[in-house]
Amino acid sequence: MTKLSNTRTLAQATKAVHAGTLRSQFGETSEALFLTQGYVYDSAEQAEARFLNTQPGYQYSRFSNPTVTMFEERMAALEGAEVARATATGMAAVTAALLSQLSAGDHIIAARALFGSCLYIVEDLCPRFGIAATLVDGKDLTAWADAVRPNTKAFFLESPTNPTLEVYDIAAIADIAHAAGARLVVDNVFATPVFQSPLKLGADVVVYSATKHIDGQGRCLGGVVLCSEDFLTKYLQVFIRQTGPSISPFNAWVMLKSLETLHLRVEKQAENAARVADALAQHPAILRLIYPGRADHPQAEIIARQMTGGSNMVAFEVKGGKAAAFAVENALEVIHISNNLGDSKSLITHPATTTHQRLKPEQRADLGISDGLLRLSVGLEDAGDLIEDLTLALDRL
Repeated sequence: MTKLSNTRTLAQATKAVHAGTLRSQFGETSEALFLTQGYVYDSAEQAEARFLNTQPGYQYSRFSNPTVTMFEERMAALEGAEVARATATGMAAVTAALLSQLSAGDHIIAARALFGSCLYIVEDLCPRFGIAATLVDGKDLTAWADAVRPNTKAFFLESPTNPTLEVYDIAAIADIAHAAGARLVVDNVFATPVFQSPLKLGADVVVYSATKHIDGQGRCLGGVVLCSEDFLTKYLQVFIRQTGPSISPFNAWVMLKSLETLHLRVEKQAENAARVADALAQHPAILRLIYPGRADHPQAEIIARQMTGGSNMVAFEVKGGKAAAFAVENALEVIHISNNLGDSKSLITHPATTTHQRLKPEQRADLGISDGLLRLSVGLEDAGDLIEDLTLALDRL
């Protein structure tokens, strides 16, 4: 294990480089990649003790793996969580965080502005197993409180939201959840650990799609659940162990190495996004511009309280609906069309026909996902080149 002292206060960027490091007998500088399915025991007695959890050690890589452990411990250090558990994908993390704690007869309240797959878990999958679900306007604190039932066990939200970048008052919603005896689960993907710390605001569980900013270079799938030791022991550990949404050690190693540059990448991406947002706001073809780092964001006051940066995500609506949005996408040369985000490459998508296409038109309209809305994930390119690329595409309208 790395020599970092538990009593020493270190900055998040330092933890991103050093936390959780395990070294073999060879003393390697870069963390080792343990590509193994199983582990050998010195004796039958040792095998028995490992399975009884009376002796520490590894049993099977579906349960745990040294490389995965390093990634989990580094993520826990960054997030300020007691523990973390990595999963194969971000959706595996969301599913595990919710279903591990819920049973038939329970009730979950979720913000209605969710990524399409998250909405499926809450709205379609949970009711199939006897878990009632209520969707509310995440901005309306009264709506959260009014939706509470005696059997409410969990609240779930993402903030900022996908794709319209609404920001919710996490501390206030956590208070409502705890008063009802429920836990708050927060999807923190858009903010990243760099710009928002939901656990410090009162959340009980935080989830990430590590596929996004944590990898940050479009290579591997992965997810993470961060929580307390108590939640892990009572709910999460056995769920992950028995259902098997395990991350590949190779993918965990890629994520682990990517964490070393997370701050550099995300801070630069947010700097670029702020410049792009300011430029777009001035263009006559833009009907609406949404960026969490601007004073004109509808939840600017909440953002100032709970976020330290605006993220790399920008949403904007163009005049002319779907045809105009498609024309802008097709005219771009530097920015690529992709439904992914958080990449070093700038990526743009049309939510109404991709990430949120399964929603009914009236649902999209209610969430502000118009046919002219585009979601832009700003990358590491020169900001001037990105602005020129977007301006030329918009000028053609």
